[in-house]
Amino acid sequence: MMSSGSSSFYRSFKPGEWEELGVGASPTLSEKDLSRLRGRGETVSLQEVRQVYVPLSRLLRLYIDAASKLHETSDLFLKGRARKTPYIIAIAGSVAVGKSTTARILCELLRRQKPELRVKLVATDGFLLSNAELTARGLMERKGFPQSYDIAGLMDFLVGVKSGRTGIKIPVYSHEAYDILPDRVERIGRPDVLVVEGLNLLQTARRDMSSPFISDFFDFSIFLDAEENVIRRWYIERFLGLCETAFRDEESYFHRYAGLSEAEARKTAGKIWSGINRINLRRNILPTRERARLILCKGADHGIAEIRLRKL
Repeated sequence: MMSSGSSSFYRSFKPGEWEELGVGASPTLSEKDLSRLRGRGETVSLQEVRQVYVPLSRLLRLYIDAASKLHETSDLFLKGRARKTPYIIAIAGSVAVGKSTTARILCELLRRQKPELRVKLVATDGFLLSNAELTARGLMERKGFPQSYDIAGLMDFLVGVKSGRTGIKIPVYSHEAYDILPDRVERIGRPDVLVVEGLNLLQTARRDMSSPFISDFFDFSIFLDAEENVIRRWYIERFLGLCETAFRDEESYFHRYAGLSEAEARKTAGKIWSGINRINLRRNILPTRERARLILCKGADHGIAEIRLRKL
């Protein structure tokens, strides 16, 4: 829960109140669209899309349009020498809280609002250090912690995007292999909007305070929030589902878990949560929540129960 001091920085809305702010916003999604965009265990409904995501996409469009007008002003002052750069949206939060689903839904809605808008989604998983490098540094049990990422590579990527660099390529991460694919890269192109989702995006701690950090490059930031015990349950439920599906693939890094009984799987997932994900949440992720421009607070049913928009 947020402290009374930090919560005073935000205006709070229930989904019905938030929906009223998006009156006239369109288009929305169909059930077929949602089935394609939902992640494992996610239960986003058409009503939630209408009440929460459509108004949010309208707000983002207003910010994107305002940024475009600001660019025009800068270009006027600089006599045509200002380079237009992508509007970058960050989506942060714990593992199993639904970041990927939120990112996919918002990207889809932004594209539908303005088809000519080039929208690109990037997950920071591609900037994790390889398993070989993590093992060499003794960090395999801290995968997902800030120190497990190629921060220099991620910084170079964001600098390149914001400077309008062409030909940008990023590494590709495989959740099946649980590792970076050494022979694969993804080409980014020149998007108008870049949505970046990941665990530790809003951190600012650094030794050299004179240099920029990842969060300095974001134009708008969203944090997905829920009670810790609820996220733990979601994580365990997702693990159980994967034991019955993806883990059965012999090529999966986690294939060894496929034969576990339900009780064994629950115990294993709980141990992983307590030894890795809970520590990362408390130490690195949760302390950055109040840096977000907008917080989506989820209830135990995965539904968004409250929307908090920063005043300042």
